[in-house]
Amino acid sequence: MKVNKIMALRLMISMMLIVGLASCSKKSSSKNASRATGWNVDGKKASGAQKQVAGPGLVFVEGGTFTMGKVEDDVMHDWNNTPTQQHVQSFYMDETEVTNFMYLEYLDYLKKVFPPTEENYKNIYEGASPDTLVWRNRLGYNETMTNNYLRHPSYANYPVVGVNWIQAVEFSKWRTDRVNEALLEKNGYLKKNAKTEDVTAESSFSTETYLNSPTLTYGGNEEIVLKGGRGGKKAPKAGKDGKVTEQKNVYAQRSSGIILPEYRLPTEAEWEYAAAADVGQREYNIYKGQKKYPWSGSYTRSGKRQSKGDQLANFKQGNGDYGGIAGWSDDGADITNEVKKYPANDFGLYDMAGNVAEWVQDVYRPIIDNESNDFNYFRGNLYTKNKIGSDGKVEIVTKENMKYDTLSNGKIVARNFPGQIAQVPVDEQETYLRQNFDKSDNINYRDGDKQSTRYYNFGSSESDDDKDKDEKIMYNSPKHNVTTDSLGKMVRKYDKSSKRTTLINDEVRVYKGGSWRDRAYWLDPAQRRYFPQDMATDYIGFRCAMSRVGPKADKKKSARN
Repeated sequence: MKVNKIMALRLMISMMLIVGLASCSKKSSSKNASRATGWNVDGKKASGAQKQVAGPGLVFVEGGTFTMGKVEDDVMHDWNNTPTQQHVQSFYMDETEVTNFMYLEYLDYLKKVFPPTEENYKNIYEGASPDTLVWRNRLGYNETMTNNYLRHPSYANYPVVGVNWIQAVEFSKWRTDRVNEALLEKNGYLKKNAKTEDVTAESSFSTETYLNSPTLTYGGNEEIVLKGGRGGKKAPKAGKDGKVTEQKNVYAQRSSGIILPEYRLPTEAEWEYAAAADVGQREYNIYKGQKKYPWSGSYTRSGKRQSKGDQLANFKQGNGDYGGIAGWSDDGADITNEVKKYPANDFGLYDMAGNVAEWVQDVYRPIIDNESNDFNYFRGNLYTKNKIGSDGKVEIVTKENMKYDTLSNGKIVARNFPGQIAQVPVDEQETYLRQNFDKSDNINYRDGDKQSTRYYNFGSSESDDDKDKDEKIMYNSPKHNVTTDSLGKMVRKYDKSSKRTTLINDEVRVYKGGSWRDRAYWLDPAQRRYFPQDMATDYIGFRCAMSRVGPKADKKKSARN
């Protein structure tokens, strides 16, 4: 009898242990349980399932490998297009070029927030405005475009031109802030309609300022910058014990998944990869070469039955022939054309050949250094960090400490805006004992060698090197100095040296793709040219890109046997 009681007791204890273990297992398998500690955490953070949402106007470009710089026709034997194998990470890109309507939205915002009538802001609107005089020609009548192309509604959906590289970069920064501002408002982190009703120069929104110091956004106005999302403070909730406790409220952060990465110009590698769109044409071996154009085939006319003979891009077909004979063999445009008038490529991108050429991020160099890097290649990195004031907090730009730059044509552009965080170059605190970078300015990294220059003097003394250092660099381009005096008058100092051997310097940027002024030769995605970053033309426009965060692509897992 005693033995039976002992066995029954053991059986009861065993059952209790099994139930307890099952309960623990069930609790630890909760989607909110940390795989590191077993503690309950935010489900979104634990699962990592929240996906990036494409920003307005963007389409997804899945990354991959391709042969960069491989041109189908090389009649000019350019040595700056040496083919290299590169891999591009997934990213997003504008479906079309930035249009006049999109750019006018930017100008209208600047004019409202930074009135040109105020002394501190008088150069902002003018500095951002496209140069409409690029249409003029000594022996051509183009005043119609000079007066109408940017602002007439008939040209609203045409690509904006007359924009230099610096202006395109500033537009991208502005677009980043406006998109994130709208997303935060939509999710209840900003007062509704604050972006249109309450914005002033001193209380404008900056994404980086919000992320680093939300209380300083909108000039520190707590009535606009809300906590918790979905309308600000949440109502207190009663716990299991019946007591009401105040729920903790927070501002949106990177971990919230709401704020998008920045809009920017695409890198040269990204642009060329997206334009070639090898993803849809597997018959072309991307390891040996790529297509001649963004579409399949070796001709500029459509071979499809319904559109046979139609031009697939807007380009110059011959001397004095910018569109073909009227009513026949016509590409539909004399100058630029409305976006989406020609078929998209296999990524869904329009006008990646023809219409207008496009700025990319890269500083131009003849050689792509794939020996140093073959992943997300880019030349032009200038690493900066937030400026910290004497009080230990980030320093916010005000209208009193705004900085301006004078371009080579005398145009004055703003370098920063009120509400933004002031930036300074990285220093030894970030570079000490690092292997991946050792300075802020990396434009000239592995950029040739002194001994290959024409005027290099072997065995010269240090004083001689200092005296003639301008002649002992890889790219000794002219160094013009353009400034303004105290009265605002332009002061030009031209470099008249006879020892300059190139136009390449750290202020020239790559532009890609053919334009309405170019022959079919330049429609090849691999073709590359350069132009000064502070100058504009009537045939160069731009489109924006955005980096992809998270997985390479949203693909379902394949079943395993």
